[in-house]
Parts: sequence; C-alpha cells; structure tokens
Amino acid sequence: MMESNSIIILENAVIQHQTDPLLSDVNLRIDKGEFVYLIGKSGTGKTSLFRTLYADLPLAGGRGEVCGFDISNIKESKIPLLRRKMGIVFQNFRLLTDRDVYSNLFFVLRAIGWKKKKDIDERIGEVLEAVGLADKANFPVYRLSEGEQQRVGIARAIANKPELILADEPTGNLDPITSEEIMNLLVDINRNMSTTVLISSHDYIMIEKFHSRVLCCENGKLVEPMQ
Repeated sequence: MMESNSIIILENAVIQHQTDPLLSDVNLRIDKGEFVYLIGKSGTGKTSLFRTLYADLPLAGGRGEVCGFDISNIKESKIPLLRRKMGIVFQNFRLLTDRDVYSNLFFVLRAIGWKKKKDIDERIGEVLEAVGLADKANFPVYRLSEGEQQRVGIARAIANKPELILADEPTGNLDPITSEEIMNLLVDINRNMSTTVLISSHDYIMIEKFHSRVLCCENGKLVEPMQ
C-alpha cells in the first residue's frame, strides 16, 4: 500500500519508450500537496515519465504507485480508475476545436461517469469560474486565444476534482505574460484545492519566479539538483 502522505512513489523504476530505456534506477517520492517541476533536455524522458505515471506506457522495471494504484503491473480495467484521480494538461491543449467550451467539459465529465446534467452544469460553472472563463462557456474553442485554450485545458484537468495534476509543458506555446498567468493559476490550484502538481517545463524564467522543488532528467537518471 502507498504511504499515507505519498501520492507518487517510484522505486528502482525503469522508464522506456518502445524498446529504448530512457531513465533507470528512478527513486522518487512526491507527497500530497506538493508543487514540483520536472526539467531536462528534449529526449531525456520527461514525457515518457509522465505517460508511465498515467499508465499510457508500462513501467519497464522496478515498482511504482500513483494515487493509490500499483502501476507496476496495472490491469487494463484499472487504468480509467487511476486516470479519474488525476488531471492531465497538455502543451498543445488537445481540445475539441469544433465545439464550444461547455461541450468540451461536458464531454469529459460524461466520459468519466457523471450522469446528472444538473451536476455537470454546476461543476462546469465552478471550474470555468476557477480558471477565469466564466463568461466563455458558449464560445467556440477556435475563437479563443492560446492562453484561453490552455485555461480550458486546465478546467478540464480539474473537472473531476483530481488528487494529482500532470502538466506537460503547459506554457510551452505561450508568450511570457500569458505563461505567468497560467503559472499563477496552477499555483492557486495547488494551494487552494490542495492538489498535487507536477509540471514538466523548459521555462526556467517561470521556474525561477515560482520557486519550488525541481527534479531533472539527465544522463538516463532522475536527479534532484541542489536548490
């Protein structure tokens, strides 16, 4: 069983993409409520580590637990249950661009088992308020700015009240001012909702501005640089 205060545990873990091992002997603990950055050059395993944490890639060795689930040998039927406990934010948003904001969120909540339209409508209102888009529910996604689209992506990620958010380069496509707004939003979610946040980023200006724990993928290892 996972220790009561740890939301991610990896022990002697091996992360690989297809047949290529990217990270080996990974030992990591992230506690509930932490805000953690994951840095490293392109190709060093950041995205593959994220994909392993949400069981899109199998753990290639060692032991791992995420949100109370053993990902070392997780059954296919358990993966949707694991993912309901986390929210994922992508660099390229991955929204349904032919639909409006409300429909994007409605689709996700229905897909994960919310049934009553009244409850769904109430939750959509709450998350849009939380990300500063309360007045954009009926806007087509393609009419939104990139910053607004990322806010919808974050609204989608927090819709099911997750324990953990994995944000993969959430400011990678954004200008500096919008990047700071998105980082402020993620920090607020971490503090106000007690949601653990793990962010993969190359945005060292934002990392310096919003100082927190840093992990680094380099030379096939996951290390924690001196702060």
